[in-house]
Amino acid sequence: MISDVAGFDWPALTAELNDTGCALTPPIFSERECRELAALYDDVGRFRSTIDMARFRFGSGQYRYFAYPLPDPVARLRAAFYPHLLPVARDWAAKLGWDAPWPDDLETWLDRCHRAGQIRPTPILLRYGAGDWNALHRDLYGELVFPLQVVIGLDVPGADHTGGEFLLVEQRPRAQSRGTVTQLPQGRGLIFTTRDRPVRSSRGWSAAPVRHGVSTVRTGIRHTLGLVFHDAT
Repeated sequence: MISDVAGFDWPALTAELNDTGCALTPPIFSERECRELAALYDDVGRFRSTIDMARFRFGSGQYRYFAYPLPDPVARLRAAFYPHLLPVARDWAAKLGWDAPWPDDLETWLDRCHRAGQIRPTPILLRYGAGDWNALHRDLYGELVFPLQVVIGLDVPGADHTGGEFLLVEQRPRAQSRGTVTQLPQGRGLIFTTRDRPVRSSRGWSAAPVRHGVSTVRTGIRHTLGLVFHDAT
């Protein structure tokens, strides 16, 4: 990693998360590191499963879940983000009156997931070609859920592909949905809401359901790395 996650402007990122439900980070990976991570897609032995999105009517395209042990950059980045996202998760839970079951470190949290039967790793590498897209969804894999996740762009928009913008759609309380569109620059991450987030309402705080997806890739190939902070059943 070329970037020290701890050195990010976390107050500014947190304010953006509270305002829109997503926040774009400074650069995390160099161009070389991005190309190396994208190339892992063809090393099938590193993955526990491959999902054909059209088969399951999730959209069009393909993604692969890493197997344990995770590649070192993926494992280190997952652990590096967790303590900085944790205060946001706890704050959101307090506002909504929900339990906050997340311990201080990722290892303990994942151990709790595993003891609950959520033993399968969830970091993911996605590949989209021309015409591919991802339907709006939420990455929920069991009862234990961390409310934030991260996606990192591995290609150069406008050069390696066109289209393929990241979509975030939030259902506002008693109002029309709000959409946010982000084109992921190479090497930068987007932190975003996994399931619900608190928004102000006439009753104080309400839970706004959030879903995410990817718009149609028009040309080229698009790779992204996804970090989910709970494991799957």
